[in-house]
Amino acid sequence: MSPLEPRPIDLPSRVDLGFRADLSFLDDAKILGAPEDPADLPRWRAKLAEWLIGSYDRTPYNSTQYDVPERAWTQTAYSVALVWLWDDLLYDVSTGRFTPEKFVRHGIEQFGGHDAIVLWHAYPVIGIDSRNQFDFYRDVPGLRELIDDLHRLGVKVFFDYNPWDVGTRRAARSDAAEFAALVTDYAVDGVFLDTLKEGDPTFTRALRAANPAIALEGESRLPMARVSDHALSWAQWFADTHAPGVLRAHLFERRHMMHHTRRWHRDHSAELQSAWINGVGILVWESVFSSWVGWNARDRATLRRMVTAQRAFAPVLIDGDWIQLTPEIPDKARVHGIYGSRFDLQDITFWTLINRHEDDFEGIVLRSEDQVGDWYDVTSGVPITANDDGVHLVVPGRGVTGIIRVGATAGASCRTTARKLGTLERPHVDDSAFPMRPAERLPVPTVSGTASIGPTVDVPAGAQRLTVKHRRRETGLYDQAPYVDEWKPLPPRLHDVRTVTRDVELPGIAVAVSEVTNAEYFAFVQATGYRPLIANRFLAQWVDGAPVAGTEDQPVTYVDLPDARAYAAWRGGRLPTEDEWQVAAGLDGFARAEPLVWNLTESEHRDGRSRFCILKGGSHYQAEGSDWYADGGPREPEVSFKLVLTGGGLDRSETIGFRCAG
Repeated sequence: MSPLEPRPIDLPSRVDLGFRADLSFLDDAKILGAPEDPADLPRWRAKLAEWLIGSYDRTPYNSTQYDVPERAWTQTAYSVALVWLWDDLLYDVSTGRFTPEKFVRHGIEQFGGHDAIVLWHAYPVIGIDSRNQFDFYRDVPGLRELIDDLHRLGVKVFFDYNPWDVGTRRAARSDAAEFAALVTDYAVDGVFLDTLKEGDPTFTRALRAANPAIALEGESRLPMARVSDHALSWAQWFADTHAPGVLRAHLFERRHMMHHTRRWHRDHSAELQSAWINGVGILVWESVFSSWVGWNARDRATLRRMVTAQRAFAPVLIDGDWIQLTPEIPDKARVHGIYGSRFDLQDITFWTLINRHEDDFEGIVLRSEDQVGDWYDVTSGVPITANDDGVHLVVPGRGVTGIIRVGATAGASCRTTARKLGTLERPHVDDSAFPMRPAERLPVPTVSGTASIGPTVDVPAGAQRLTVKHRRRETGLYDQAPYVDEWKPLPPRLHDVRTVTRDVELPGIAVAVSEVTNAEYFAFVQATGYRPLIANRFLAQWVDGAPVAGTEDQPVTYVDLPDARAYAAWRGGRLPTEDEWQVAAGLDGFARAEPLVWNLTESEHRDGRSRFCILKGGSHYQAEGSDWYADGGPREPEVSFKLVLTGGGLDRSETIGFRCAG
């Protein structure tokens, strides 16, 4: 299969329009596909209603979970951001403080505001040492204060659960008990179920006991039986028909919120349009595990227009009568690619229109028999009227438009709301260029050549052609996103070993034959009084500020890049780059101390959202049981590992040390 094409499991399900057709197979569908022939639409809508009635007979359903007032926010969570806990918008590494106001402001300006955030915390770092997924939350200084601030700013918070984390440090309690304690201690609103369609019932019960209003959201197609106790789900990698189909889980329970996402795509118009026409939400994911896949200007503008209208008229979308692919679209508009849904509640009608074509459509987009009332374009700000010819509007290419009709019996507040919405700019197709944000290497410090770093090997100056190996993960290796515009990455294109050739120019430098030891770092601390900005986990293996007896000659660990750089500068040197380290490792005299630890290198990169550096050499520790873990075990010199950097001292690890160059 082409990785650019949907898998068979991702394709929309065809609705059998035959008389007495068995529709039960649609219970497992992602999207109920729509027919291309408009003549088939009345029967298609009838079949959707038939399936819905039958599905309630086949699936015992209890909707009381949706009646919990404290969980009602899920029904209008139209925009959720998945964000690395240490994203530059959320954490300032220079001050060691979280910046929730900066994150929220970015969300408002670029996307119309986020209703919730998934604080992604461990993967792709977990497995670098024995810390488990719960440690990666509990070790974060100021995390509860961050969550309190996000709540104050009107943003709900999800924690991430990794069911595949079975090979790190085992806690005394079960995963269910550990995560339930997190929910309580950090006032979490929701749980994102990584890699899961649904939560295990035992796990779910423990969370409900900790917080009866906790919201669960899975990553993929949710089984019918679990719609009752999972308030949200991702519509991830849901392919659609050209005439847009209907999201099965949302049709079954209109209060069930879904979030469309295709994480590697640079064009998000398809999932935006499906979300708009179904009345559901979007997951915004700009930096995928340190791979930049930010949204283009057109799609950001589209989402701003969407969520503003969706929030204002959420009751209509949730409780109104829903006519899928309304027949009120004229043939000329439909042939161009205009489709729409109609939602009616009391004396308010909301049409959600989309344009599948690249070009704008200007003309009659809607003919309605009921022209009474006040009409508003709630997504572009253009005053409109309905007459015998219909509603004349512009629907932007690959974009959306919303129309509200407020009848005579509707309250004045509805008119005021609709009037205020028409102030957002209309996106343009020429705003669809991908906003490339390359990762830039921080400058490598210069050294005088008189460093005092002990025995060394000399790395010669000049050009070198290096062979580098790395395991292809979602992080990529440097600044490239590894699966751009691809569908779901799967083996053999995921976790396979890649070999690349790099032509580099080396300045010529001496590299220490071994790692800095505990004793050497102790001498540095004693001589300088060095204290890091954030002391969390600093030299955590020491006791009373000194190495444990018998470990003096072992590599110093529990130090991060700034800690290592400070020591190297004190010695008059710096860290070797990953290329210098690799060349040095092939020279006589280069050694690895025990216990084996990864070596930091002078390779910090930043792209304005995330930071990373390259580790070399492998370590004595290797987490077993999942391909999602970070690399471990001894590694050949040509192997590089991209360490996505954290904050708050969490980069300090029992398996990471360093050596100097000068």
